[in-house]
Amino acid sequence: MTASLSYPLENQGITTSAQIFANLGTAPLVEQAIINGEGVLSADGPFVVATGKHTGRSAKDKFIVQDAETENTVWWGKTNVPMTPEHFAALKEDFLAEVAKLDKVYVADLFGGSQPEHRVNVRVINELAWHNQFVRTLLVRPTDAELAGFVPEYTIIDLPSFRADPLRHGCRSETIVAVNLSEKLILIGGTAYAGEMKKSVFGILNYLLPVKGVMPMHCSANIGPDGDTAVFFGLSGTGKTTLSADASRTLIGDDEHGWSDTAVFNFEGGCYAKVIRLSEEAEPEIYATTRRFGTILENVVIDPETRKIDLDDNTLAENSRGSYPIDFIPNCSKHNLGPVPHNIIFLTADAYGVLPPIARLTPDQAMYHFLSGYTARVAGTEIGVTEPEATFSTCFGAPFMPRHPTVYGNLLKERIAKGGVKCWLVNTGWSGGKATMEGIKRMPIKATRALLNAALDGSLNSAQFKEDPNFGFEVPVEVPGVDTKLLDPRGAWADPAEYDKTAVTLVNAFIENFEQFEAHVDEGVRKAAPKAAVSA
Repeated sequence: MTASLSYPLENQGITTSAQIFANLGTAPLVEQAIINGEGVLSADGPFVVATGKHTGRSAKDKFIVQDAETENTVWWGKTNVPMTPEHFAALKEDFLAEVAKLDKVYVADLFGGSQPEHRVNVRVINELAWHNQFVRTLLVRPTDAELAGFVPEYTIIDLPSFRADPLRHGCRSETIVAVNLSEKLILIGGTAYAGEMKKSVFGILNYLLPVKGVMPMHCSANIGPDGDTAVFFGLSGTGKTTLSADASRTLIGDDEHGWSDTAVFNFEGGCYAKVIRLSEEAEPEIYATTRRFGTILENVVIDPETRKIDLDDNTLAENSRGSYPIDFIPNCSKHNLGPVPHNIIFLTADAYGVLPPIARLTPDQAMYHFLSGYTARVAGTEIGVTEPEATFSTCFGAPFMPRHPTVYGNLLKERIAKGGVKCWLVNTGWSGGKATMEGIKRMPIKATRALLNAALDGSLNSAQFKEDPNFGFEVPVEVPGVDTKLLDPRGAWADPAEYDKTAVTLVNAFIENFEQFEAHVDEGVRKAAPKAAVSA
């Protein structure tokens, strides 16, 4: 079962007496994971694992080495936290010592990115077989011919059993994700959450691609029957995966893409979907993957006797996940790429009930809303909490963007203008009042799909529009099949004065958040900021 590597570990300064399992397929990796006691096989085929205390990313434990390469290119702050080269050197020494002591090592040589001109060669070294299966599912798998001459550019060493020492390694806890862009090495320790590996590859591409003029995007993407590509930006809970999974359109991918001069291409070769309370009726394609061999289910409760899974049980985690090859989805793109986009959709779930269900944006407005990355959540259910909570995540993916946000924003604005791309803001949140008000319901999915389809097929462009008095973007007055009252958010409120008051609150939240970017954008983008139609 042991295979040889075209580029030996020794060439990278990695020595170990462990048995090396290189570039194994799904069946032998799952077999190894069972032998190692890493998880269990469910009745319907997926391999089921528990990741322990880490059921999501450890954002506060991620560091980037600050050196001559990164000092002036990385946007340092609470998201991109610096680590000294000396601390990384100590960490690397200890990681390599741990690898040397392992009995088994699993190695996968993979591509980050589906377009050959813009992909990177990534070698992943794991102590867990299921982690190796996860990463070869999520990244792009080379052909046998490509493996024969594979030379890694970037390397990830992933050791969940490793415990970092804050004093020796300059970190915060026993958990560590350390990125060294000069040495092209990423060290992940103290967490069994597999998503850290794929997000690390996203970080690499998000750092490298802008220099080549390629726009990296945290988005889903699909292609219409006429070859029209649409990309969907949106934070968790806004409908990014649901709305892009359209049976009438071909799926390129559900999470991270690049936009080059010739294509929109998926960074991945698989999907990593939330599966908590997943229903066969609402999302049949994704639900079907939870019944297939080759899928890995993380933190899904399983009956120890029958081996039946329960997707509704959140005992282990609310963030239960399924990873599976993208070709498990019936209508996926054969090459994980498509033409450059015709439409860009910014999805938001506005719990304030202020934004319209759809609005058309200028390139300046698109850059403003891209840098803002707005959505809103209903605050907790504890007594006394009655207000929604605004959330801003720059570029709809701040944790994965090493460079200054305006690098990505300017690239997006340039590509929108160059390609004449239509940009839309779609509110999948609440209408007629705040989400916390009695009787107020979320935007009907039927109406959202009707508006989205009209935007994508071009028919919405011929509608009559009016300017939103607070945000300045264009809102359609009438769309066939959609309740006209829904298109006027102020008119949908029983008390228009209360709407005006709430709009002021939201506008001020936008303005306050955008202050960090004002000195870095041009006058057109600054003028795209909202202005409350009435004073507080």
